[in-house]
Amino acid sequence: MRGLLPDALRACAEDRPAHPAVRARDAELTYTQLWTRSVRLSHALRERGVGSGDRVALLLDNTCDCAVALHAVWLADAVTVALNVQTKSEKLGWILRDSSAVALIAERHLAGTYGPALVGSAVRSVLVVGGSGPLPLGTESLEAALGGGSETPATNRAQPEDLAAILYTSGTTGEPKGVMHTHASLGFTRRSVVEYLGLRADDRMLCALPLSFGYGLFQLLPSITVGATVVLEPSTSYPAQIFARMQSEQVTTVAGVPTFFALMLAHDAKHPLRYPSVRLVTNAAAPLPEEFVAGIGRLFPQAALVKMYGQTECIRACYLPPAMLARKAGAIGIAIPGTELLLLDDEGHEVAVGETGTLHVCGPNLMRGYWNDPRRTAVALVPGRVAGETLLRTGDSFRRDDDGVLYFVGRQDEIIKSRGEKVSPIEVENVIHGLFEVAEVVVLGVPDPVLGEAVVALVVLKEGQTVEEIEVKRACSARLEHHMVPKRVFVVAEIPRTANGKVSRKAVAERFHDLLAARPR
Repeated sequence: MRGLLPDALRACAEDRPAHPAVRARDAELTYTQLWTRSVRLSHALRERGVGSGDRVALLLDNTCDCAVALHAVWLADAVTVALNVQTKSEKLGWILRDSSAVALIAERHLAGTYGPALVGSAVRSVLVVGGSGPLPLGTESLEAALGGGSETPATNRAQPEDLAAILYTSGTTGEPKGVMHTHASLGFTRRSVVEYLGLRADDRMLCALPLSFGYGLFQLLPSITVGATVVLEPSTSYPAQIFARMQSEQVTTVAGVPTFFALMLAHDAKHPLRYPSVRLVTNAAAPLPEEFVAGIGRLFPQAALVKMYGQTECIRACYLPPAMLARKAGAIGIAIPGTELLLLDDEGHEVAVGETGTLHVCGPNLMRGYWNDPRRTAVALVPGRVAGETLLRTGDSFRRDDDGVLYFVGRQDEIIKSRGEKVSPIEVENVIHGLFEVAEVVVLGVPDPVLGEAVVALVVLKEGQTVEEIEVKRACSARLEHHMVPKRVFVVAEIPRTANGKVSRKAVAERFHDLLAARPR
């Protein structure tokens, strides 16, 4: 073992050869099958000119083939650039050019997306999976490429500190940021996740999150680390199918974002859901409203709930041990094993207990930097307290209590400044979430000639419910300072979300621009 990502898969193929590694809706691979297909595909990639350090783009659904492709790229000493299948052609083309990807593995039915994106790129080989009939022009079938390939892995020349993955994430300039992770950083993080979640070989881990998303990828990698089974779902677009599959597969762990849990709770209100087989539920990507906790406990009566926080730049930073949930429901937690968290002010000094500071992460889980972007890298990765130490400046504001437990305040670039006072949209959203009628809420700051920014709330109501603007304002007035109470409250049909289920305040503001710009009557 050399500390490379495929090492865990190889060990499981030797120790648990017949155990299911990945289960998709229409396919299953044991650990032996996942290993041998990955090895054969790695040879096919090498034969098509993929060399050490080359980037290979993946445009794949949550399938067994995606798990194979990830490991095959690493076995070929190359770098994965995994992309969400909802990525549009223009953005895909930009990423292919930015990453200088030399190969693409994609779903056959997405030819209309990747075909135009190949123009001007360095891609020399396109392998497609799924579907039937004639192949898109200039592509090869992945199955054909696998045919007759060697099942003996080539010698790996990669080292743990070599680049393993570029994870593209949204940037404030509109262009995605390519977050660079090494075998060492991803390997450390998966071991830390296994430790603090207590994952086991008999787990069946539901993953309805894209494997192109850090939270989704870190269902697959820790599962393979312990020899468990990942149950893959392509997306949350058809929640009723997921709910049924969770029951039929008797899953033991469920990873979700607040949107997913909101869907479950809404379904449960009409058609009760219960999953006694689940022992562990995790939330990440966005803060979990406190009001969801009781409902999640009802859905999963035997499960521990673990709230987590991270960024693509470090994957995971902190978690809230289940034993703390009852007395610190609003907290986000403590540092994951093997790392340290600091709250610093603008001058780089640690803030006092109860004061707000910028979260800085120290540990082996940090990214190497942003691909082709030294300027933004220098802003995010800053010198630490001792020579040679590096800290990740997250740009997120937190406070710490007397026990050293962290509480999320908000993104610094999302803080609303109204009447000269700072307003955390998360804090206002938590209050509005407490109203029985409200299913979802997003709080924004909109330009105002008097206030600077006015606090505005967009709410989605539960089916059959109504609420008056004055009721929302009264609830906020009872729990918040006057400057934090929304000036306007709008009821909308839905809140736009990213492909990963996150709320993008920028996208919400753009979608409802005309509504937000309207002056109060």
